[in-house]
Amino acid sequence: MSNAKELNSANFDETIAKGVTLVDFWAEWCGPCRVMGPHVDAVARQFEGKAVVAKVNVDEEQQLAIRYGINSIPAFILFKDGQPVDRLIGVVNPDALAGMINKYLEA
Repeated sequence: MSNAKELNSANFDETIAKGVTLVDFWAEWCGPCRVMGPHVDAVARQFEGKAVVAKVNVDEEQQLAIRYGINSIPAFILFKDGQPVDRLIGVVNPDALAGMINKYLEA
C-alpha cells in the first residue's frame, strides 16, 4: 500500500487547493513509474503533516492528465495553493522531489 494519497477527478481540486502538494502522474504499465513508486512513498513519509504527496493514475484519470498537459510519465507536478508551480518528468533522484517540496514549503 502506498503512503501517497490516491487522487481522482472527485478529490483532486480539493486536495491541491491549500498548501504544497506533489502529484505523481503514473500508470501501472510504466516501468519508470514502478521504479519511482518506492521513492514517492518515501517522500510522502518524509513530508507527512507538512505537504501532501499524491498519485494520479493517468489511465483511470485521463481528463486530469489532459488538463495538466501530461505527455510523458512519470510526471511530477508541484502545486502551491492550487496552482502548478514546478514540474519534473521521468526517473529523478528522490532528493530532487524533496528539494522541490522544500523550496515551496519555505516560500
